[in-house]
Amino acid sequence: MTTTGRAGKMRVERRLLTARHGAELLDRKQRILADELERLQLRAARTEKAWTAAAREAEFWLVRAAALDGRELIASAAPLAPAEVLLDWGSEMGVTYPEDAHCDPPAAAPVGASSALTFAAAAARTALAAGVRHAAAERAVRLVAAALQATRTRLRAVERRWVPRLEGELETIRRQLQAQELEENLRLRWAADSVSGNRAGGRAAGPPGRTEPR
Repeated sequence: MTTTGRAGKMRVERRLLTARHGAELLDRKQRILADELERLQLRAARTEKAWTAAAREAEFWLVRAAALDGRELIASAAPLAPAEVLLDWGSEMGVTYPEDAHCDPPAAAPVGASSALTFAAAAARTALAAGVRHAAAERAVRLVAAALQATRTRLRAVERRWVPRLEGELETIRRQLQAQELEENLRLRWAADSVSGNRAGGRAAGPPGRTEPR
């Protein structure tokens, strides 16, 4: 239901001002998140490249170690303690995401193994650390991209639905107030004309019971 009257006009004007201010804030947030997403995508591309290279290096030495030492010795070289991952968190416009990740895999010292297995173990640790960093970078991209999409959706809703609806309500109220003002002015004019006419008629007729001297 459309609010009418001067009080209603003020309420709609305040709501319209709030909607336009909200659209400005959302547009600013959209531009900042878009810039941040571009930065994170570039970082994810770099971490992917590093992870791919490290994984290939680890695979190369693993094949060499398997040929020289066998699978049993490779399995015995696996560390017993799990790797630990530490995340550095960043934030932009209310969106929290992994800024970086650090992995500290435990080192294993194979006994009686060839140098290929030693290289393979080191390459595996490097590949694991690179993979963790890339996973964090990819997660950051997904989180910021989702926030950017949500911000754009809200901005479109404000600009295309909320603001036009309030502008329409405000225009309707203004037309109603103009019509009321015009009607009130006409009533005042008619009343003034009526009073003026009555006064003029009274002066022309003169007071009752009075005769002109001869």
